[in-house]
Amino acid sequence: MSSPTNTGADPASLSRGRVLLVDDEQPLLTSYGRILRGGGFSVEELSDARAVDGALERGGFDLVMSDIGMPGMDGIEVLQAVRRRDPDLPVVLMTGGADLATAVNAVRYGALRYFLKPVEPAALHQIAEEAVRLRQSTRAKKRAFELYEHVERETAERAALRERFDRAQATLHMAYQPIIRWSDRSIFAHEALVRTGEPTLRRPDHLLAAAETLGRLDELGRAIRASVAASIRATASRDAVFVNLHPQELQDDELFGAASPLSRVAGRVVLEITERASVGSIGDLQARLEILRRLGYRLAIDDLGAGFSGLSCFAQLKPEVVKLDMSLVRGVERDGTKQKLIQAMTALCGQLGMLVIIEGVETVAERDMVVGLGGDLLQGYLFAQPSPTFPSVAWHAT
Repeated sequence: MSSPTNTGADPASLSRGRVLLVDDEQPLLTSYGRILRGGGFSVEELSDARAVDGALERGGFDLVMSDIGMPGMDGIEVLQAVRRRDPDLPVVLMTGGADLATAVNAVRYGALRYFLKPVEPAALHQIAEEAVRLRQSTRAKKRAFELYEHVERETAERAALRERFDRAQATLHMAYQPIIRWSDRSIFAHEALVRTGEPTLRRPDHLLAAAETLGRLDELGRAIRASVAASIRATASRDAVFVNLHPQELQDDELFGAASPLSRVAGRVVLEITERASVGSIGDLQARLEILRRLGYRLAIDDLGAGFSGLSCFAQLKPEVVKLDMSLVRGVERDGTKQKLIQAMTALCGQLGMLVIIEGVETVAERDMVVGLGGDLLQGYLFAQPSPTFPSVAWHAT
């Protein structure tokens, strides 16, 4: 039977290291355990080597000291069990009778030392201290190597991301999707949607995430706004254009400059601030919003119903326009809860003098349901796909 004993020393002694001591001779096991504890080590004793796997699974050992000649599981098998779990854990083998073949196997499987019993207390202390130092040194080197690898990997990944982002910036362009007024079958506005030729950053959320990681969000925002401004100036249309704005861009001074490209056409621009990200960190938010409105911009909350800031964001921004997220629209004809939410939010915004746009309309059934719930301004693939130019709507197809 195994007789595990885990006699913990005081906190100071625990810093000397933990030893797993395995020997089927109880008097020697007790004696060696006492000697090691006297030297400041924490010791777990096993008189049955077959309990080694369980002890190793609990982990935390700095050294395993094992007798070789034991019934059920000998010291070489203990050494092999240790190596399967931890190639770097020091193992010291002890035997009452020298055997060349056993010694060879001890070396083969990486035993730190091979002692003849009885082992003198001084030698026992010395080998334990040596093994623990080796263990700690190995751990430190391993941690340092892992940290180095982590830094190297992060550096390489960041460099690759920078290259991909540069390619995305070089191929950045805009696509436009109409927002329609269903009641009179007219185009109310267009939304500018960022596009890029870089395959790995084609999705706008991936592009924005890359910009955030690289600290280049302002740079990306400026490029998008300049592109939209150029499109507005190049078209004879007088329709409004919705431009997505990351909340962090509200801290970019270029946005508030009267001479900036987009500010020159601000009267035709609605800035969509996504509800998926918080504006709470912007201390002078109200003052900044007031500047934008004086320049001629109108404000919209994008994706209302998808994020976590909810009515708090709604109250802070006091937008002229609210866009309900497509997650509320998908399958709305079969979902009574979504119907009630859309109806309630549309009514509330109407009472506050805010326009409501319902986005993500893809089927006739969705369109008919949201119109029946009070929606009139709609956006989605049912009406038109995004296009590099301001597309028209094929009304007969809807």
